[in-house]
Amino acid sequence: MSRSIAGKIKINSFADIVGGDDTAITEVPLADLHEFKDHPFRVLDDEKMEETVESIKQYGVLMPGIVRPRIEGGYEIIAGHRRKRACEIAGLETMPVIIKNYTDDEATVAMVDTNIQREDILPSEKAKAYSMKYRAMKHQGSKEGGLVLDQLGDAAGESGKTVQRYIWLSRLSDALLDHVDNKRLSICCGVDISFLQEKEQKWVEEFIREKHINLTTAQSGKLKEYSQKKELTKGMMEVILSDEKPKPRKFVMKGDKLSGYFPEGTTDEEIERTIISLLDSWMKTKDSGE
Repeated sequence: MSRSIAGKIKINSFADIVGGDDTAITEVPLADLHEFKDHPFRVLDDEKMEETVESIKQYGVLMPGIVRPRIEGGYEIIAGHRRKRACEIAGLETMPVIIKNYTDDEATVAMVDTNIQREDILPSEKAKAYSMKYRAMKHQGSKEGGLVLDQLGDAAGESGKTVQRYIWLSRLSDALLDHVDNKRLSICCGVDISFLQEKEQKWVEEFIREKHINLTTAQSGKLKEYSQKKELTKGMMEVILSDEKPKPRKFVMKGDKLSGYFPEGTTDEEIERTIISLLDSWMKTKDSGE
């Protein structure tokens, strides 16, 4: 069963995510719980973690984690990375979990679905998560890329086009993704840069880091264009990124200072033409040295 917010966002229930009626809860030693491979979501010891720790100390773990057996032994965490960390800080030795025999693709889809609707997700986390789930759904037999993107978007309340942009964003280097997270590189510019080759992305990161450049969409669009034409060099990139338009100059003169020079009724256009004409004459005199 799922419920909808504003007719758009579908939030899967816990039973939907774990699937079926096999929801027996088992206490598993924390030492036997291992992080999901390439887990895209960060686990931080922040204020929210402190709140989770206090809740666990007072009430215990209210929502069990979801895990699957590992060939190497122990269990891979599908949902519950933050809870495991909170249990460690709280001094517990075990955590309640539901053990599922998921395939790799099923585990990936469930891992993303249990995290993607959090409010504090960084762009890099969302990009990597969407990319992982997209590949998993394709492996599961979905043939139409556009349909998969729409399904991904429906699950998180976003359009298929938005999901596609985040998947493109996932092709950025980790250093550039950090710039996106820190808002030194906009998502729009990041999408353009994601089409650049690996060495070209390194050049962009160097310019941002060393010269404190804030790319515009016009600049990132040019970089993408030259890269796709195989014409982008480091020198060309420097020219594009240093191509800054001069700020327009604005000068205002009060009317009372001009009233003694122009008769009443003179239009602004006539005043402007006269001033420009006088300035032209002054420049010619200045250039001739007279």
